[in-house]
Amino acid sequence: MNALSRRRFLKISAASVVAAGVAGRMAGALNSAATREAKGVRQVPTFCDICFWKCGAIASVRDGQLWKIEGNPADPLCRGRLCPRGTGGIGAHTDPDRLRAPLIRTHERGEEKWQEVTWDEALEYIAGRMKRIAAEHGPESMAAFAHGIGGTFLKHTLKAYGAVNFAAPSFAQCRGPRDVGFKLTFGDDVGSPERTDIENTDCLVLLGSHLGENMHNTQVQEFATAVGRGASLIVVDPRFSVAASKAKFYLPIKPGTDLALLLAWMHVIVTEKLYDADYVAKYGFGFEQFAASLAGYTPEWAFVETGIEPDTIRATAREMARHRPATLVHPGRHVNWNGDDAQRSRAIALLNALLGSWGRKGGFYQPSSMDIPAYPYPRYPKAARPTLDNPGRKYPFAHEAISTGIREATISGKPYPIKGWLVYATNLLNALPNQEETIRAIKQLDLLVVVDVIPSEIAGWADVVLPESVYLERFDDLNPEYFKQPFLALRQPVVESPHDQKPNWWIAKKLAEKLGLGAFYPWKDIEEYLEHRVTAAGLSYAELKQKGIIRGQPQPLYFEDGAPAEFDTPSKKIEFYSLQLEKAGFDPVPRYTPPAAGPAGSFRLLFGRAPMHSFSRTQSNRLLTDLMDENAVWLNHTAATRLGLKSGDYVRLRNQDGVVSNRVKVKATERIRPDCVYLVHGFGHTARSLRHAYGKGASDAQLVTRYRTDPLMGGTGMNVNFVTLEPEA
Repeated sequence: MNALSRRRFLKISAASVVAAGVAGRMAGALNSAATREAKGVRQVPTFCDICFWKCGAIASVRDGQLWKIEGNPADPLCRGRLCPRGTGGIGAHTDPDRLRAPLIRTHERGEEKWQEVTWDEALEYIAGRMKRIAAEHGPESMAAFAHGIGGTFLKHTLKAYGAVNFAAPSFAQCRGPRDVGFKLTFGDDVGSPERTDIENTDCLVLLGSHLGENMHNTQVQEFATAVGRGASLIVVDPRFSVAASKAKFYLPIKPGTDLALLLAWMHVIVTEKLYDADYVAKYGFGFEQFAASLAGYTPEWAFVETGIEPDTIRATAREMARHRPATLVHPGRHVNWNGDDAQRSRAIALLNALLGSWGRKGGFYQPSSMDIPAYPYPRYPKAARPTLDNPGRKYPFAHEAISTGIREATISGKPYPIKGWLVYATNLLNALPNQEETIRAIKQLDLLVVVDVIPSEIAGWADVVLPESVYLERFDDLNPEYFKQPFLALRQPVVESPHDQKPNWWIAKKLAEKLGLGAFYPWKDIEEYLEHRVTAAGLSYAELKQKGIIRGQPQPLYFEDGAPAEFDTPSKKIEFYSLQLEKAGFDPVPRYTPPAAGPAGSFRLLFGRAPMHSFSRTQSNRLLTDLMDENAVWLNHTAATRLGLKSGDYVRLRNQDGVVSNRVKVKATERIRPDCVYLVHGFGHTARSLRHAYGKGASDAQLVTRYRTDPLMGGTGMNVNFVTLEPEA
């Protein structure tokens, strides 16, 4: 399929019919060339911020009002097409519930009672508290949690202040185990956006990856391309997802047993000599020890653990081998499931290595980026104390900061106290497991500052809340994307903020001035900073503003085309047997441990995404809630009948620790195993200021009171909670 229509693209998502209808309401007949050229229409290129993918967009303003958002055809990420979330970005600008002015808390934390103040008053308050924290505890006692490119300047201000503890839930609560597993194997991770060559794959294997529901634009478009040209698809998932409906093989695996299946697949491929022997011999290290370790992991053994028939295990292993090296075992994104996730991700990396897919067309390509010089800032002050998220390298293979490590140090005061948090664009009460632990940490703070666009749950606990302009109203730092086609993207304002919101760069600069750190902002405004960097790279800032995108020189993508076959591992090869894991006291080849069972009569709680929402940040966006206003709990039809429930009934979920959810509708279906239930993440809001989203659906985050910590890198496995269903009276 050479061309992908808008209709075909949306068809791949779970809400295709509804999404297409709303897209029509957003655009409809207004998409004609005559309308685009109509008098009073102004178009501004930018890039999206509804999720982290950063798709290039063209926003149209008609008669001074934000009108519509379309994909930028020059953008290699979106290829001129936005997902339902991207086209619904107007709803972020017009959201009646968004924060409007700076707020200072007037009552107890968590009561959501504030006084509206001026920006000068708010920043003076923050600076005063930060100066006191630095004087009494040291600047290292101020920590920051930030998600996305918008946090760049706020982190710059804190580094100038002397802070050293920075984290984002995107590592320990999302992709971290995957990145560690691949780095241990190939010496490099899969990046973001992932370096998956889906459009050229002949066999795609998805383990719990819900492409089409987890709306990563490029990957979904490439997925549609692969499906359209007949690529073989193998889906492993306890739930019959949208992707599963396209599959040649669907394997409804018992939750928590994926590693057993991976080991059995590798057993078949090795014992039947189906692997890429030349590739393994040329690039591999420790293959003999690796092969010997697989001896006991037969399909018959795996059947007992996974519930997948031995013949199916063999058939799918052979299917992968038949299409190698253009077989891609997808690495996933949110992979914090069971606490052994880095080793499970390493098994995925090893399976790809057996198939010869790393560095090969249809597998994993070699990304590149444009070299954009940094701004010549003064040197940051030397830290008196080290970071504290991973004391003593307890988790030896963590290569980024561990968010829950900072939380733990805040609670304990060890190895030194954390007395202030600055939280940017991440709702920590929904992002971190065990909300009570997060609240305990907050109670130890002298200062909690939240910078956001909506009054989220974490904002309800803040001392100061600062309202940020949404992405359509601000400049952000440059985005030199690391991708198939290197390019530079600019985010720039399309319309003005409707109230007293400010862009993050302005907030960071003014706070620095209040702290006496104005020298760290030698530029007068953001455009001076941006133009300096672009010009230093030998590019035209005027062209970047006009087009939104400047493409770089394409580089070789695959080993066979000249991409360097380099592996930053101790052996400088693909490590089938890891001596560094062995030296650290861990299994050099992944080893399976069965998951713990839940209480009798309970269901394992699983959760995931929907194509029209991002995390817990879009449930007040009226355009996106037209598509999905609340979530439902997926329950196996047989289990529902046993419990006397049917679709549309309301229930509450009670977890193993007695935590009870908001009421939520039942979706009785044969598309999920009878031993688990499933929720779309991000609903069940408890922040009263989110008037549109308040109380709608159930919060999976509220029910995730238990987690298992990955011993390799400190990630938190969260699919270890169990619930029962209680009918709503």
